[in-house]
Amino acid sequence: MIFETHAHYDDEAFDTDRDELLSSMNENGIGLIVNATASKKTVEQSLELCKKYPFIYTTIGVHPSDCAEMDEEELSWLKNQCSYEKAVAVGEIGLDYHYDEPPKDVQKKWFEAQLQMARDVKLPVIIHSRDAAKDTLDIMKAMKAEEIGGDIHCFSYSVEMAREYLNMGFFIGVGGVITFKNGKKLREVVEYAPIEQIVIETDSPYLAPEPYRGKRNSSLYLPYVVEKIAEIKGLTPDEVMDITTSNAKRLYRI
Repeated sequence: MIFETHAHYDDEAFDTDRDELLSSMNENGIGLIVNATASKKTVEQSLELCKKYPFIYTTIGVHPSDCAEMDEEELSWLKNQCSYEKAVAVGEIGLDYHYDEPPKDVQKKWFEAQLQMARDVKLPVIIHSRDAAKDTLDIMKAMKAEEIGGDIHCFSYSVEMAREYLNMGFFIGVGGVITFKNGKKLREVVEYAPIEQIVIETDSPYLAPEPYRGKRNSSLYLPYVVEKIAEIKGLTPDEVMDITTSNAKRLYRI
């Protein structure tokens, strides 16, 4: 069975067939799923999914691109949700400099606040970092994130940056990009990283692997990620599934 560590099944892309799709997971080899949140609204939706499906867990957090309207009241609400029994991480949180908004100082403020929240509630963090390598690492080191632990979701940086996070005890999240023709950098990271610090994810509905690139992604496509990791690491697909499932359970303390 495969442990899907990061998907967004609250997304409207699944509105037409969500129940049918999720009900098919077990028979297709997907054992557990963590639904990652990005805003107060998606936290509420994700909590509903957790109540409906025994195999779904949730994160609690606000994505950097959604943090412009955050305030202390919302932060307090998020912190309260972290006590839910199926809340397994704070995330996805971090920095995203791909676009100009929200301003960098706003992103940094709420990234630091949510890192502190994770420390307070004793949950690992799921880190989103896009075009913000140095600032993300600098904040995490300043906040002693190695004491919190977690996962660098959809890892997109170099082997050198991976080394920094691996040395901090973080897991590297690997998804469909590893199958892309231009996914050489991620393949190099997977070759370098210990298999014991790799977890697999889709970021559904985004980043579908080859041969479905550009289409709606789902956890059903994770075998393509497993096969590519197995090829790179010289393991069997079953070994990759077993090890990454064990890793995910350690990450999320399940």
